[in-house]
Formats: sequence, C-alpha cells, structure tokens
Amino acid sequence: TSSAAQQLTDANMKALATFLVLLNYFTRCHGWICTIAPEHLAATQIDAGNGMVVMTDKNSNAFFLSDSSWSKLGSVTLKHVSVGHAGVWGVDRDNTVYKFAAGDFFPTRGLSLIQVDAGEGQVVGVTSQNSIHCLNGSSASSIEEEGVLKWNTITGALMYISCGPLGCWGVNSAQNIYFGKVSPDTCGISSWSQVDGAAVKVEVGSDGRVFVVNQSGNVFERAGISKALPQGTAWSHISFCVIIKHVTYDLGRLWLLTDAGVILNCI
Repeated sequence: TSSAAQQLTDANMKALATFLVLLNYFTRCHGWICTIAPEHLAATQIDAGNGMVVMTDKNSNAFFLSDSSWSKLGSVTLKHVSVGHAGVWGVDRDNTVYKFAAGDFFPTRGLSLIQVDAGEGQVVGVTSQNSIHCLNGSSASSIEEEGVLKWNTITGALMYISCGPLGCWGVNSAQNIYFGKVSPDTCGISSWSQVDGAAVKVEVGSDGRVFVVNQSGNVFERAGISKALPQGTAWSHISFCVIIKHVTYDLGRLWLLTDAGVILNCI
C-alpha cells in the first residue's frame, strides 16, 4: 500500500544517510574533513552567513540550525532563504520577497524575485527574466514592516547571484560566471567581468571566499582572491564522492547539500 511504500522510501533514505556517514566521516577532500550534519533528508537549499545556517525543504518550510537540530524558522512557506549582514530574507513560490523580523517573515512589495542574497549589507536578487536588482544597505536594514521597497536595477542578466566583502558573483542561463563590484551603500556597479569556468550556483562567504557548483554536481573554490585581485586567478576542484547541488560557506565551515537531500558539514 501507499503507507508501506512510504515506509520503504523512508528506510531507503535512512540507509542512504547511514552510507553517507560512513563514506564521508573520515573523508579528506583537499583539506576539508566532512561529516554529516543534523539530519533533514528533505532539504532542497541551504545558506550560511553571519554565524547562522538556514535552509528550505521540499515542502517549502524554512529552518535554522540550532545546536544539533533544525528548528522551524517562521510560519511562511518559502522556496529560497538567505542569511547575511542584511538579515534573513526569502522568496516564496509566487516569487514574493520576505524579510524576517520580530519572529516571523513578512511580505514586501515592489518586486518579485526567484532568488535573493543577503550579502554585505545590501540585498541582491534576480527575477524570472534574469534581471538583476539591489536594495541598498540602509533600505534593507530599516524596513521592519510590510511596505514597498525601492529596488535598484543593475545592468546585466543573471539567474543566481551572491555578494561578499570584495564584490558580487553571479551565473547566467548559459552557466557563464561573472564578477562585479556592487556598492552596499548605493547599489552602483562598476561593471561585470566574465570569469573563466561554468557553474549553475555560486556562493560568497563573509570573508570573501567563493565556491561554485557546476551542472555535474562538482564543487570548485576560486583561488588567488585578494583585495588587489578580487576576481581571483583560477578554480580549484574540491573532490567529493557524491553529487552536490548546493554549497555555502561561513566562519570556516563549508556546508554542502547532496542531490539526495543530505547535508554535509566540512571543516
């Protein structure tokens, strides 16, 4: 019956989780040692920043990591959530943008986005048409109740964007990778520069480290990043024995989401 099938599926997922524990616990990947994070097999997206780890699951519920377990984050169903210096932000299935304040998410008006990033004070995001938008730091921090946000449009077209202390990184629908400096105060951008390589996701840590995931589920870190050369020099492959679909980094920890929905914590 359907109940028996569900029990079998749950058993298979738990068996997979156990396998991953054994496979990854003592796995050293280019200096990273990975262990399985607190279990939440339905995870679909994860983000870390400002000392906090958040994620969404297949039922569009948002959670944050508290000690050794996942705790519900607000009452709103979200498909994507981001945490950083600008706070906790998210978007729902209707592409409505939400900000977390006073214990729950509240909706904002002014723009519909498919992905947001609470970067270095400013909030950036992209629409379903791949247009790029930015909310400056003062506007992002001041809003505490439902209202119309004045987003600044940034030239270019991206399907995913993430910002850090040295600039913003993004990928477009052709999987090209771009770097640009976006001012947290004014949302002004110098220009986008294409960086070698191909990726479907990119995440920038609060210390400026940059990681990408490509279409095949491989993870790369950008090497040679400095204030003098914020776009770095080359990509360094981090070899994992499972397919990765999402990566995020904060405070020396790399968080990985496998295609099976298992979260790995690497130090």
